[in-house]
Amino acid sequence: MPASTEAPTRVGAVSPASATSAAVDSRLTPGGPGYRRMSFALFLAGVATFALLYSTQALLPLISGEFGVAASEASWTVAAATGGLALFVLPMSALSERFGRRTVMTASLAVAVTVGLLVPFAPSLTALVVLRAVQGAALAGLPASATAYLAEEVRPKALVTAIGLFVAGNSVGGMSGRVITGWVAQEWGWRVAVGVIGAIAVACAVAFRLLLPAPKHFVAGSLRPRVLLGTVRAHLGDPLLRRLYAIGALFMTVFGGVYTVIGYRLTEAPFSLPQGIVGSVFLVYLVGTVSASTAGRLVGRLGRRGALYAAGGTTAAGLLLSLAGSLPLVLLGLVLITGGFFAGHAVASSAVSKTATHGRAQASALYQSAYYIGSSAGSTVGALAFHAGGWTGTVGVGLLAVLGVVSITVLGTRAARAEQRLATV
Repeated sequence: MPASTEAPTRVGAVSPASATSAAVDSRLTPGGPGYRRMSFALFLAGVATFALLYSTQALLPLISGEFGVAASEASWTVAAATGGLALFVLPMSALSERFGRRTVMTASLAVAVTVGLLVPFAPSLTALVVLRAVQGAALAGLPASATAYLAEEVRPKALVTAIGLFVAGNSVGGMSGRVITGWVAQEWGWRVAVGVIGAIAVACAVAFRLLLPAPKHFVAGSLRPRVLLGTVRAHLGDPLLRRLYAIGALFMTVFGGVYTVIGYRLTEAPFSLPQGIVGSVFLVYLVGTVSASTAGRLVGRLGRRGALYAAGGTTAAGLLLSLAGSLPLVLLGLVLITGGFFAGHAVASSAVSKTATHGRAQASALYQSAYYIGSSAGSTVGALAFHAGGWTGTVGVGLLAVLGVVSITVLGTRAARAEQRLATV
């Protein structure tokens, strides 16, 4: 990786909130200089992040076969990675507040892709899980830093769209990683498959570092634990942020459970699909790419809470449809689940960035931590539910999570109405 040339503004410099109108106008906007480079760079970062993070998910039946373990044990290769990310995202966000978003994102990708090249040589399931945990911890520097970078460098009116494009990169990475590993593993095994993903991630990481514009509105913060804890307490004390964190976790519980288990369902009777075809099922991620990138328009039409209701309803409909014994209906169910999830995630994550007026990296980090805790919980609980009750059990877990999303959104709606009534008194 090229050495960082980031030169952050030191404490005491003028912040974006108090900048002159000329400084505000210098922020990136669609069609303006640097916006396309920035969007493509973060798109590639999203591709690398999700491709690496979920590189073993489509391969779980093969991993189970090689190591002689059940789905619930093999699922730890996914849960360990997302759990590592959830645990380290807050500390990594603190480093980004001090040393800069671009610097931390570059270092994180460098470590993650290096570990990715070691994963194919894991001698045991335990070693594989440990490597995946380290990889997830390294990737923790990406999500919160990326959304904080966008909140600082992009004009507010374009923020939802910009974050939607980053989330779209996540969906492309998740899709391409699973599709590629499925077909490669069918011919050469899962170890070669994850090696190929590692090589692709290296290329994305290099291109990201070369393309991402140097930040112009970053203000360095403090690494003092007292300051960090104060910022975290302030964010956790905000009722709206707490609701958004819970919504992100619940949406990801659905998604993590469904896509951890779907490979087992489709390789077993009555479908009995080969590994390559199972991997190709993840092409439905393209729906997520579209729904995430158009989340801004959805919010413009329905409002934030209306968009969350729509995303939750779409996800629930997909879960119910996936219970059918017909492969086309199962695939349609996955399309709805994927579209609803990515729309909900883009709306909630962008709302966090707009709500936080200070410590944006920490605010985003708390969201990402909750989000990936949801992923780990969904992967583990979804696999256990599948073992106990088949696909119906996994769908039941997902529907409970969607019910939680809707309930929290209803609480938010009531809270907003109560504030409006008080304002008119």
